[in-house]
Amino acid sequence: MELAKLSRISMKHLVTLHVMLDTLSVTTSAERLCLSPSSISKTLSQLRDSLNDELFYRHGNVLIATPLARRLGPSVQQMINDMGQIMSQKAFSPSEYHGRFALAMRESTFELLAAKLSAHILNLAPNIHLDIYSKDNVGFDGLMKGSLDFILLPHDLSQPADIDENLIWETLVDDEMICLMSPAHPLADKPEISLDDYLGFSHIGISDIDLSTPFFDILLAQQSKRRAVPISVADFGSAAVMCHHSELLFTCSRRWASVAKQAQGLVIKTLPIDYGKVAYSLVWHRQSHNDPALRWLYEQILLAINY
Repeated sequence: MELAKLSRISMKHLVTLHVMLDTLSVTTSAERLCLSPSSISKTLSQLRDSLNDELFYRHGNVLIATPLARRLGPSVQQMINDMGQIMSQKAFSPSEYHGRFALAMRESTFELLAAKLSAHILNLAPNIHLDIYSKDNVGFDGLMKGSLDFILLPHDLSQPADIDENLIWETLVDDEMICLMSPAHPLADKPEISLDDYLGFSHIGISDIDLSTPFFDILLAQQSKRRAVPISVADFGSAAVMCHHSELLFTCSRRWASVAKQAQGLVIKTLPIDYGKVAYSLVWHRQSHNDPALRWLYEQILLAINY
């Protein structure tokens, strides 16, 4: 881009684009920036002319970001973070911070961490606003756009590979997978279940469009075996509830099963085959650590998970 064109893009334009990518709403962006909707619209119009891109378009009642706008998201966030550090002459102070943090978790991580983490953070930073989303609604794309700061999720350690090279994965807690079943299940009274037992009944699966096939199912396929999975649901809790009322089996995190109310009363069995290594991990965009506030949040997540 020529310097003359570049000079027409100011911090105001970048901040407006950043907030619009987060809210996808002119009205909400105006409220967050303490401006009028017409001012936001004018700034967006200037930025559209400079970048020769629509940036946002309406599909029905929903505002959609263009591919260019989404691609610019992480870079714009980094520029805003860098400018914030330049303008700030003092160290990050949680007690004085009035910003927002955005996290996404799987439902099972809510059970283990959300209440403890939010109480810990709000105690240290009482003026912040903490948005906690379901990963099914805001996933890895949110990290790339800059609308999400961190994702916490349980997963097969063979999975976090090819989503994006700019995403960093850090294992927080190692875990193991177990099999849940109803107390009335035909296998409930057996001290141990065999692989034939395990494969002889249908299973409940967990849907996740971002992660690849678990190592366990790949291992079964190599032995020309497979689980019958007639039902897939979005979260562990729904699967556990279904176990209470059927002969379906559910393979899930031992840590989750030990604390979740939905799993209370279900029978836990050791898996008859090596599932592979599983863990709860923290995922973030590598540029996030340039922001002192996000570095602080990262440290608090580590403290909370180990507390």
